[in-house]
Amino acid sequence: MPRKTSIMTAIPYVNSTPHIGNVLTTLSGDITARYLRMRGDDVHFQAGTDENGLKIKEAAEKSGEDVYRFTEQITKRFIDIFHVLKISYDDFVRTTEPRHKRAAQALFKKLQDNGHIFVGTYEGWYDVSTETFFKEEELVDGKSPDGNEVRWVSEQNYFFRLSAFEKPLLEAYESGRLKVIPETRQNEVLSFIKQGLRDICVSRSNPGWGIEVPGDDSQVIYVWFDALINYLTTTGWPEDGWQEMWPPAAMWLGKDILTRFHATLWPAMLMGIGLEVPPAVIGHAWILMGQEKISKSRGNMVEPVPLAQELAERAGVSMEVAVDALRWWEAATMGYENDSTFTQEDFDKRYNADLANDLGNALNRSLSMAQKFVGGVVPDAAIEPDAVQAILDAKVACESAMSGFRIDHYASAAIGLVRYLNKAIDTWAPWSLAKNADPRLGSVVRSMLMVLRAAEGLVRPIMPDAADAVASQLGVTPLTDWNLIGAEQALPAGTNVGSPKPIFPRLENKVETEKPDAKTAPPQKVKGAARIDAVHAEQIDFTDFMKVNLRVARIIEAERIEGSEKLMKLQVRIGTEPRQIVAGIAKKYAPTDLIGRQIVVVANLKPAKLMGHESQGMLLAADDVDGAPILLQPDVESPDGASVH
Repeated sequence: MPRKTSIMTAIPYVNSTPHIGNVLTTLSGDITARYLRMRGDDVHFQAGTDENGLKIKEAAEKSGEDVYRFTEQITKRFIDIFHVLKISYDDFVRTTEPRHKRAAQALFKKLQDNGHIFVGTYEGWYDVSTETFFKEEELVDGKSPDGNEVRWVSEQNYFFRLSAFEKPLLEAYESGRLKVIPETRQNEVLSFIKQGLRDICVSRSNPGWGIEVPGDDSQVIYVWFDALINYLTTTGWPEDGWQEMWPPAAMWLGKDILTRFHATLWPAMLMGIGLEVPPAVIGHAWILMGQEKISKSRGNMVEPVPLAQELAERAGVSMEVAVDALRWWEAATMGYENDSTFTQEDFDKRYNADLANDLGNALNRSLSMAQKFVGGVVPDAAIEPDAVQAILDAKVACESAMSGFRIDHYASAAIGLVRYLNKAIDTWAPWSLAKNADPRLGSVVRSMLMVLRAAEGLVRPIMPDAADAVASQLGVTPLTDWNLIGAEQALPAGTNVGSPKPIFPRLENKVETEKPDAKTAPPQKVKGAARIDAVHAEQIDFTDFMKVNLRVARIIEAERIEGSEKLMKLQVRIGTEPRQIVAGIAKKYAPTDLIGRQIVVVANLKPAKLMGHESQGMLLAADDVDGAPILLQPDVESPDGASVH
């Protein structure tokens, strides 16, 4: 019988449209849930929205809308965006739902009955933007630690005896019963607790929006206290049946709501009603733009759906594939100890390096050679031992990463198998085996296809549609059973594989030109015209041309040469022969754009030294209208070392 597993994610406020930073939490939960489903678990994955709180009421009033209609509209935006991003939640919790109101009031009442709630007078500073209370000594230049305006509050409220749970919380962390990931954040939590916990205000005077305190409708439950209870709401608590979904295997959230709320207040609340604490609380880092966190309140928004739509248009791919590329970027660059930074340039480079160059190259090469050398049929041959080991190593690395909820490490291990395949193809050289009628050819081609099939399974939790596309081109059904990754029955001998179709076409730098109005625009000299017009060069004999040995080469490594703006040092492979070529392409191309590319080179040029670096050949490039290089490459994948004529 499948193991019941629940995955919980922090629910975002509905005071504005979500951005790529605050969908990271829910996406992380989705990747975890998809992985565990592949492992055979019966997963209950929760998502939702937080719709109570003064901030939301004030945002609605500012927009001139009824607060309930306001929350309805923005919640629908979240649901629509989650749908586009393929968030596979099993339950979507809204804190305005009757079931959540019942759960929140039941938990509040149980804490009262257990002596953990008392009435007192609150006087202090309140940050409406984050719905958080702060002590005087916590303010920075008269503002909250987040830089938000605060207002003085003085009223009679209900308090939670958080101070009573200082020792139990420390014992839970020290025993390992409660763990924060990454460890550096757990150290921050422990430091926070050891400084001394104070009882906290858990209600506010009723502003006409929120969940009333049971037995006292003059007060509403403090929004953070109320929102945390959603994790129990989704299990059906306090009704029967909730026990099989509690505690969750993991709780995903951003680092800004970790220490004070999810790692201190929430486990204390659970202890106060006698429930187990979650074993793993993961606080991921922020996504920055420049030096600032992407934030609705700061207005530096990068919305996920428009970003994917723009990528789909620029790359010429479907929206589903573009969304997978966005999911991949968020997973691969996900910060734990340190924040990650979004720039369009880095986003494009990651797309080209991991997806177009590595995955796309591996798929294209493997299927092209399968079609050419074995008639497009998976050979009935043994898999190369090093391929078997590479698949196993990648699979174990992915399992290890997810056991610690390190999605970034998981992505690295998955794409690492793809990179292994590209290098292995160079080493195996199936074109040479075919040329020499080597009987090992069948084993090599099957190994290539098996590694590709395993990679399809590994990337599936992050890129489900792209994985489906790989499976389709391999001529098999999607690999959704983790145990079948690396198993021969995942890609049986005799399977007819398809021809390669690019899933992730490269993003190229496009030179945009404006067409002047012919009636009014003066004649303009076209940049590069001299180069383009200079075709009447001295004629040579065919025998002279035949002296030039043109070959297809593959770029294995690339790095800029220090002290030069133009020069790039490339390590290439011409067939099985490694070469170093120095080329003046650094202004046009980044190193990550080049790795894995096939190019055309002059293979018999005498070596020369450029800035102290030996160049053992020359690559071919055209000039664009500004004289910048455009690398020449085969129209379709060619055997490395193939002759060009």
